[in-house]
Amino acid sequence: MSEVTASPTHYRLLSTLKAIGPYLREPLSEEGHYLFDCLSVCVSDKKSPEEREFWGWWMDLDKQESGFIANYSFGLYNAEGNWVDKAVPASAQEEVQRTLDNFDAKLRDVLQSKFELGVELHKESVEITS
Repeated sequence: MSEVTASPTHYRLLSTLKAIGPYLREPLSEEGHYLFDCLSVCVSDKKSPEEREFWGWWMDLDKQESGFIANYSFGLYNAEGNWVDKAVPASAQEEVQRTLDNFDAKLRDVLQSKFELGVELHKESVEITS
């Protein structure tokens, strides 16, 4: 019998999405809408941990009838704990893009293999290079 579930429940999706890694912001997610982020590069490790800021990405993943729509953004995770849509400096761009590409590949693979569901990029999303 196949393990593929074409119409997974919210809780089954949460369990699957958490298994990808430490990217899912579960308290900020709700049925049909999931928030992910990654703090890829520390701006200054000379600051105390609670004051540090990071370059990285965040993504809103929205369930559609036949799959998901992903909207990725790049920016700064500030000391207040908020994402700011801000251009990533050249020194951090490669690492931020690498972490996004790696995550996106894992996300697409798990959603396809477990649920036979695809992921499309939102028209305003940053591009995936892999």
